[in-house]
Amino acid sequence: MDPTYSEEAEEFRTRIQTFLKENLPDGWTGIGALDREDAEVFQTEWRQKLAANSLLAPAWPTEFGGGGMSELEQVILAEEFQRAGAPTGGMNDAFSIQMVGNTILHWGTPEQKEHFLPRIISGEDVWCQGYSEPNAGSDLASLGCKAMLDGDEWVINGQKIWTSAGMTANWIFVLCRTDPDAAKHRGISFLLCPMEQDGVEVRPIEMLSRDADFNETFFTDARTHKDNVIGEVNGGWAVAMTLLGYERGEAAATMPIMFRAEYDKLVALAQEKGRNDDPVIRDRLAALYCEVEIMRLLGMQTLTKFLNGQHPGPSESTFKLYWSEYHKRITELAVDILGPEAMIPDGIAKTSFHADLPGAANDAASWVGTFYNARAGTIYAGTSQVQRNIVGEMVLGLPKEPKPAKA
Repeated sequence: MDPTYSEEAEEFRTRIQTFLKENLPDGWTGIGALDREDAEVFQTEWRQKLAANSLLAPAWPTEFGGGGMSELEQVILAEEFQRAGAPTGGMNDAFSIQMVGNTILHWGTPEQKEHFLPRIISGEDVWCQGYSEPNAGSDLASLGCKAMLDGDEWVINGQKIWTSAGMTANWIFVLCRTDPDAAKHRGISFLLCPMEQDGVEVRPIEMLSRDADFNETFFTDARTHKDNVIGEVNGGWAVAMTLLGYERGEAAATMPIMFRAEYDKLVALAQEKGRNDDPVIRDRLAALYCEVEIMRLLGMQTLTKFLNGQHPGPSESTFKLYWSEYHKRITELAVDILGPEAMIPDGIAKTSFHADLPGAANDAASWVGTFYNARAGTIYAGTSQVQRNIVGEMVLGLPKEPKPAKA
């Protein structure tokens, strides 16, 4: 159900609105109005302001530089930042705060929390993810990157792929096989490794859009201290699943806000192009409206769970599966509305996650770039096929798929 905004909650909303009014530049229309270089400069400076006002990691305890906010306050924060067209963090903060930061809060020792969390807030440590490998993507437990203990250090050898923003990070959280004789879901450890060393090489992967946000990462006798293990040695699978739960579930209450803004922008596009009178287009728009409203209710369900003290778990795969498949459908409709214009869009296609960046032009370049990105959404953070398996087996209790007979 919809959250009830108490008087205290509305006072918090006023405080956020005041912060935005006092700190955004004069004439601000949204992050989407800036070109890529200016947007990066703005985000760097903006991130410092957020950190100084305890708004960068709103859910974290205040002792580690967080905001100590309730889940409802986090929703209000997201609503007001979305309305203002202001980012809620930096380029890598999905990895640094939402993923590894939350995982350290959940599994880390007091010493690990005291060391790493303030450095994440300050921006001294910038993180990326080392999960997938060329032969271990959807079947992540088949990973082959190895780590062996040598005195006080782990020595890492192997390869990771699809390392988003790896070229800007100086730390990587990496899943390594530390017991080659154990069953594949066992014998894996969750290590924190510095990237600025001779044993780590990052190679960019050029995408269809000509961007190179993805990378390959190679480890050749890379080293990290033996204490940089989150959770138990050889118990990293449980830690990895906790991180994926945060990645898939924590934004469930806030992402629908962005998706609804994107939907409204698509309706405006249909009106601008004169396609809103087409009965097929209208029918597809109506169906997507129902879907984005269902997504909002799913988000409220997740918010209710968090308010009751529950942590992310397998059920968060439902939301990840829902939004990623929905995003394909809405961007496909956008391309159909644009028609031939989508084949040769004016300008450079922006590979933003949403086409709803406030201040951005509602044009073919924006939508085509988002169309490209929506395809990736059904792959990263667990493919749609994997999400269906998780929901079927771990949420609905359905029997596992039969394994092929051994030769």
